[in-house]
Amino acid sequence: MSVRFVAIDFETANSFRGSACSVGLSRVENGVVTERAHWLMRPPAGYDVFDPRNVSIHRITEADVAHAPRFAELFGNIMNFVGHDPLVAHNANFDVGVIRSGAEVSELAVPAFHYACSLQLARRNYELASYALPNAAAAAGWEITDHHNAQADADACAAIVVDICKSVQAPDLGTALARSEIALKLSPEYVPGETVFSKATRDAMATEGIYDAARNVAARALPGPQWDLWPQEGTNPEPNRNADPEHPLFGQHIVFTGGLHISRQEAKNLAAECGAQTGNRVINKTTILVIGDGFDPRDLLRGEPTLSTGTKKAQMVLERRAAGQQIEIFSEAQFFQALSGNWPEEGALSASFATTGAASR
Repeated sequence: MSVRFVAIDFETANSFRGSACSVGLSRVENGVVTERAHWLMRPPAGYDVFDPRNVSIHRITEADVAHAPRFAELFGNIMNFVGHDPLVAHNANFDVGVIRSGAEVSELAVPAFHYACSLQLARRNYELASYALPNAAAAAGWEITDHHNAQADADACAAIVVDICKSVQAPDLGTALARSEIALKLSPEYVPGETVFSKATRDAMATEGIYDAARNVAARALPGPQWDLWPQEGTNPEPNRNADPEHPLFGQHIVFTGGLHISRQEAKNLAAECGAQTGNRVINKTTILVIGDGFDPRDLLRGEPTLSTGTKKAQMVLERRAAGQQIEIFSEAQFFQALSGNWPEEGALSASFATTGAASR
């Protein structure tokens, strides 16, 4: 087996995807991890506020990186490690976006490179309720003991790709992608001062006070869910037909349940911008259920009952999956990462559901 690639995973400090604070890389040669690299880093100056929501996920604090090099200082090491090998990441649009946005605000040139997405490969080759990294890794026979440690997640990503290459009897990554009907993608060269900034960077630069807002959030405890109100469904906007058809949400039919950090209407608007159709209830066309209120996809692996998976919509999805309908279950963090972003700037959870009476919508 001549399978060769570099698996990569970034963790970010705040809602801007260029705010990398950690990276893990795993080099695969002949289907085996032969080399690893893991760095903590300070995000680019001006984009280095640590949002407590991100910290609650990866447990990296501002103090942890206080004496670490900046993203710009490590960028050469990262790209030298990658070399001419294709990159692979779980939800690659996000990690490739971290490279691009981090380079843009750091005024760094980026060479063109090829990449693939282990999430896409998992969807084509596994039958799972959730394709979150721990679930897909488990399907590959790999257990993540420290999820959201960048090195642990890069290793898990590598394990998924190697397992799929074996299962489809592919001698290399390109063949595995072709047999899964997925194309190897190209991230174009970025030249400071010549290439137009990515949308994520333009949006971040246009949003005044975004990082001051994050600092204000960090200065106080985040409020918990408001359990005494129902979330308001709002309207279902028309999908953006001009959205990128390669976007992971394009053409999906999405339903939300539980409380999110933004209103359900805002979540629907964001999904529709990416070409998704949203709905108020689970139907035959539903392909994704997004569960708020701190749902962790690893609960599906452990078989543990959670508050969120006790909602009517979640119960209906599990029943429909048992009957053969393909519906994927997302956590809120997965949803925002699929948007090629991270957490929204709002600090409080939207209303969730009543503690008494019927289960949540």
